[in-house]
Amino acid sequence: MSFVALPPASAVDAPEPAETIITNDGFFPDIDPAVLRAEARIPTSITAARLRAAILGALLTCSIDLVALRAASIAAGHATLADVPAPQLDGQSVQILRYLRAVSLHAKAELIERHRDYDTTGAGAAQADELGTSIEELRRDAQHALRDLQGRSRTTVDLI
Repeated sequence: MSFVALPPASAVDAPEPAETIITNDGFFPDIDPAVLRAEARIPTSITAARLRAAILGALLTCSIDLVALRAASIAAGHATLADVPAPQLDGQSVQILRYLRAVSLHAKAELIERHRDYDTTGAGAAQADELGTSIEELRRDAQHALRDLQGRSRTTVDLI
């Protein structure tokens, strides 16, 4: 006899839903969660739903910084970011590469921040401190990618 309630067999055997393409706004490229997962080294312990939510959050964050770029590009006659003249790297526009980099870095930073896999022991607290640095570095790199995409410098210097 067991006092542990188990979910129905159909729920236990149900496969993880497929990671479907996230359709973007038409100007910026669509995002393939499976590609982002592989390139950003996001483990399969992060569910497809959590990854999708993090990517959507990253898209929202990036879109705030890129409103002017999108408007100027469309006004210049470029229907998509891929149409904007830019050097090619590995067969892709560097602008597309920068955009995808910013999205993946923001998504990974959110996942690390929101879904840490550590305990609350002393070792877990030390790991959390290390992840804090990682989150800051991911966000910094994402901001660099967005600034590069906009053609802005990475550093602002003011004299006091």
